[in-house]
Amino acid sequence: MRTHDSTPAGSRLLRGLASSILAIWAASIPTLPAVAQSAGQIARSENGVVVAAQPLAAAAGARMLELGGNAADAAVAAAFAISVVEPSMNSIGGRNQILVRLPDGSIHGIDGTTSVPLGYDPETAPSASYGYATVGVPGSVAGLMRLHSEFGSLPLEVVAAPAIDYAEHGFRVLPGEARRQAGSASQIAESAGASRYYLKADGSSYTAGDLLVQRDMARTLTAIAHGGADAFYRGEIAEKIAADMAANGGFVTMEALDAYDAEDSRIVRGTYRGYEIVGSDIPASGSVAIQALQIAENFDPEALGAEAWASVIGQSIALALEDYMRLGSDTAAVRATSKDWAARQAGRIQLPANAMGGREIPARVDPGLLPSDQGHTTHLSAADGNGMAVALTQTLGPGMGSRVATPGLGFLYAVTLGGYLGISEPGERARSGITPFMVLRDGEPVLVLGAAGGIRIISAVVQAVTRVVDDGMTLPEALAAPRVHPDMNLRTGELMGLSVEAAPDDGWSDAALERFDELGLTVAPANRRGAFGRIHGLHYDAETGIWTGAADPDWEGAAVIPMVDRRR
Repeated sequence: MRTHDSTPAGSRLLRGLASSILAIWAASIPTLPAVAQSAGQIARSENGVVVAAQPLAAAAGARMLELGGNAADAAVAAAFAISVVEPSMNSIGGRNQILVRLPDGSIHGIDGTTSVPLGYDPETAPSASYGYATVGVPGSVAGLMRLHSEFGSLPLEVVAAPAIDYAEHGFRVLPGEARRQAGSASQIAESAGASRYYLKADGSSYTAGDLLVQRDMARTLTAIAHGGADAFYRGEIAEKIAADMAANGGFVTMEALDAYDAEDSRIVRGTYRGYEIVGSDIPASGSVAIQALQIAENFDPEALGAEAWASVIGQSIALALEDYMRLGSDTAAVRATSKDWAARQAGRIQLPANAMGGREIPARVDPGLLPSDQGHTTHLSAADGNGMAVALTQTLGPGMGSRVATPGLGFLYAVTLGGYLGISEPGERARSGITPFMVLRDGEPVLVLGAAGGIRIISAVVQAVTRVVDDGMTLPEALAAPRVHPDMNLRTGELMGLSVEAAPDDGWSDAALERFDELGLTVAPANRRGAFGRIHGLHYDAETGIWTGAADPDWEGAAVIPMVDRRR
């Protein structure tokens, strides 16, 4: 690991420890992909599990558990690592939302959402879908640093070591990552920094199996490992960011970076069939998931049957999204936790024809409304053997974010401005579908999860909960089960219909599709992997003390347990 020339002499012992750990880590790197892959997408352990969208990131987190760290250490290590090995989906130049469950049962939230820079003028700012003009103040680093400083136990240099090594020595690009990078190649080529990091010398994209080395990213991560948040928001990195923005029409300044802090998330709680459900409020969407579940709770899935129940779930999500899009944070949070409001909203749901004598609701799929597997964002979950668990969602907006990077720093920036997230006021934070989420019973965790996939994050989380609670599925079974999503006019909140997931092996069956038709639900199945969200979550069995980690079968992720369990 490179050392920073200005590191105080008092940290030499810490640096020595970090260097020793990194030497051991580097020596084991050739075998780690195989370790992560052998763990597969499902893993169980009483000593904790880390599950992430890329095997190397999950392995980085599990390594922290092996070193005696806790779930916060594991989550920070995995989050830094995934910013290196899955750059199309997230970045240290992006945003995150974090939920933490401590061993004493308390739950805390951290809001590392990107914000509108101070001095930004929405009246004169250009409207754009990518480029420097879309970049807001990054929040990921501040969120991770707060998670580590408040809840972690290992030295930061140790926690950052795996990510630094992946960046310095490279990793083999997975097929999905290669496809996503290639999909943005023409825009990446417009940025001197981004093209340096994500295009080859001949201008072509990296392909599956290529070694991607990111030495500038390694230097940036090393500086953060030594200097924490100050190194990113107030030091040389901040100076380079501000200078690059000023030279290319961006709005992020030294003052805006210095003013940024990771804030407390406002925790929102509800109940669903006797379980406590916990999320975080706007700018995250935990309140939407809670409200959708509490609306659906007014119906009996066994009395309706699977297809009619799917229509209830879709409409419940749509009604919750309607509140989210039209209301402010205070009102939305109050409604999300109100059983009376949920019951009134449930009265608006139209049951399909031939289901409990209800009225028909049309359902259709407009192919233009469904994303491909480039649906953005990443999620990871981590737990240790002492009762701490972390749900962490990190993103840079659409695939490859703003498609720009500052030369010399090595990372992409998230899209925040330009109309993408519908915000414009200086200091305002970007609202999104990000939904780190927890389900508890009698104070003990049951599910720790979150998802990737834009607005379908909410749908994926809600349906994972209902599959486990209502259908009695295991978490891996719940993630493999087909989903629905309400097609909505995002400007008006109007429900246009319901999309249903159908694939040859893991979608709604032909018989189920016929049943949809019998119920008056005209459905055009969507056969697109990953289009209905990708969950990477945990289930805890309080009787056995076993954590089960499950990666979404629609992605290339993995669940990895500490070495102590792998040796059994």
